[in-house]
Amino acid sequence: MTNTYRDSGRAGLENEEEFVDILKEKRCSSDLCHALRNFTPSPYKGGPTCTAADLPKAVLESQYLRYVVEEVGWCLLKKKKKKDATKSFYSIASSIWSLFPQIATETGSSLEEVREEASVILDEMSQNLQLGFIRLLSYVLTKVLKRLFTGIHVNMEGLDALRKAVGESPVILLPNHRSYVDFMVISYILFTYDIPVPVVAAGLPLAGMKMFGEIFRRSGAFYIRRAIGSDKLYWAVLSEYVRTIVKKGYAPLEFYVEGLRSRTLKSLMPKLGMMHMVLEPYFKGEVYDIKLVPISISYDRVLEESLLAHELLGVSKPKESTAGLLKASKVLQNNYGSMHVNFGRPMSVRQLCRGKINRCQYNLAPRDLPQKPSADTQACVSSLAHLMVRIQEDGTLISPWSLMACLLLQAPTAVLTEQGLPWHRLTEKTLWLRKLALDFGARLNWPGQVPDPDVMSSAVALHHSIARREAGRVYLVQEEERERKRPINPEEDVIKTAVAVLMMAAYRNQSLHIFVRPALLATAIHVAKTVQRDELFAFFCFLRDVFSNEFIFVPGKSSQDFEEACVLLRKCGAVHISEQEVTVSDAGLEVLSFLQALLQPFVDSYQVMFRYLCEDGVHVFAEKQLLPAVRNLATKLILSGELHTYEALSSDTQKNIVSALRRLEALTKLKASEQNEYRVNKAAVRRIDDMFCGKIPPQMLQTTPDAKL
Repeated sequence: MTNTYRDSGRAGLENEEEFVDILKEKRCSSDLCHALRNFTPSPYKGGPTCTAADLPKAVLESQYLRYVVEEVGWCLLKKKKKKDATKSFYSIASSIWSLFPQIATETGSSLEEVREEASVILDEMSQNLQLGFIRLLSYVLTKVLKRLFTGIHVNMEGLDALRKAVGESPVILLPNHRSYVDFMVISYILFTYDIPVPVVAAGLPLAGMKMFGEIFRRSGAFYIRRAIGSDKLYWAVLSEYVRTIVKKGYAPLEFYVEGLRSRTLKSLMPKLGMMHMVLEPYFKGEVYDIKLVPISISYDRVLEESLLAHELLGVSKPKESTAGLLKASKVLQNNYGSMHVNFGRPMSVRQLCRGKINRCQYNLAPRDLPQKPSADTQACVSSLAHLMVRIQEDGTLISPWSLMACLLLQAPTAVLTEQGLPWHRLTEKTLWLRKLALDFGARLNWPGQVPDPDVMSSAVALHHSIARREAGRVYLVQEEERERKRPINPEEDVIKTAVAVLMMAAYRNQSLHIFVRPALLATAIHVAKTVQRDELFAFFCFLRDVFSNEFIFVPGKSSQDFEEACVLLRKCGAVHISEQEVTVSDAGLEVLSFLQALLQPFVDSYQVMFRYLCEDGVHVFAEKQLLPAVRNLATKLILSGELHTYEALSSDTQKNIVSALRRLEALTKLKASEQNEYRVNKAAVRRIDDMFCGKIPPQMLQTTPDAKL
């Protein structure tokens, strides 16, 4: 079976020759000439020209924001009224909107105060895109990127399709988010190839960086608070600002559908708020169509690899600051290999939504009034968001090191740190895994003109901070210890090893999407001990449901995912498939063993959490107490030799487990709690754990796709 997403052409190009290194020419030319080059992009032709200053004005004058301002003002008015005011007074007053300004004035709550607050939010948020600052950023980036990367490879066909789409429809750029470099690189590429530079949704802390915050703002960044909560006015200003950019076609709009930078380098569950904002102009008929452009950014080596691993182990993320950025300049002394930016084919929202939603519902009320999206609309937005992430995954290029990391992590950690893994065994298995990945439809960044041993040697040399090759063996590199006044204790030694393991796991995660569906089926075969196809499907659905916060599955596609897993395993000769049975072939044991071991760290990590939640003293807990407690339990189990995966220490994995258990109703969040407290349903947790262990036969599992346990 060929990959569904690749068959559609949505993930871009397969041929490595169609990628062009945009740094190659710049190494032989003037950086200043590139920054000052003639920039002549073709603008959006669907509406009048709009400037950066016009956007806030249009937002403040919109009927939608006026309505919300009045609603917020009215709520403030009611709060300021005396407690003994009767309900009848409010019901009468609420119907006399013409009297609202007078009432508000009498009570000291003026609509002007709310409008002023909305204006302040806009000033904090708005971008101020200016070509001069784009040129400045381009000049600096050219110098920085040439120092960091051996090449930045871009698919030209995807860029040509994007250039055409920008002139026809509002365009939404949807890159994955793996590094701070992502935001600047997309704008840099578009400037280089005469495509309108995008406005980019960025976190508000960036705005606080001296000098750089303003440079980013004038290069197209608009800033969003990370914690909005139930601030109705802020939501209204943000959504109207985003919708105005889309409706007017001011510039391509770029945001990360995953919401946050992935600290594990695998895809995150999509966030739906911004996705709904950019699609709403189409739902309401304010634009004829919108084009979504998924972008896959792949790194040989990520700048923040050590920082990300420490964050997963509970070290606080450094605050974004100019001083921190300048201190990080030491990264310019290192080599980070190559980078691939794969622009997917622009996808029509009109075509994607055909038959999925009824847009007539938006004709039943004025478009300018807030409307709660229907269940169909919410399902459509969720499906599109998951689809975008899946296409991003399909467009990524897998590096040789990512394949090698898959194999290294299946060796005992003690072997990697003390004895080392024989180099010849690692290279043989890597070539075997390369063939398997290609059979599964992977895109590989494996230079065909370089001998295979040299490719793998270069990969280890590039990742010298994680692994080293010595005397024919490969060892895991642990961070050098600073001078200590006391000996390191066992718990600290576990954390020290965990940093190196999590760094390596991050690179393994870059290729997990290739193997995860066959790995779920391999695990089902291993645990369920059955060949019956319907029973394996039931266990597959159970695993898919539990891990749907860990890996990206398009909602409602359980059957398709199972069929894809079956066909891929049959394609590589691992299984024989009939209408009733899935049987393992003699040659399939190696493939199934590898796939089952690939998923085992996640199974082990989940079972550590289940074990903690089932302890006698755990009934109600706060999330901030849970993560350190589970990490302490995992540390003890590692020291005792009972647990063999250091990934159970990862805070992201632990949060994913909490989200999964809430979805499966094994954990319930207490509504009255201000500490994010949860109540444990121990019976449900034990049942899930029993399913993981195969104690509950697959005949007793629900077989309805995407059903809760």
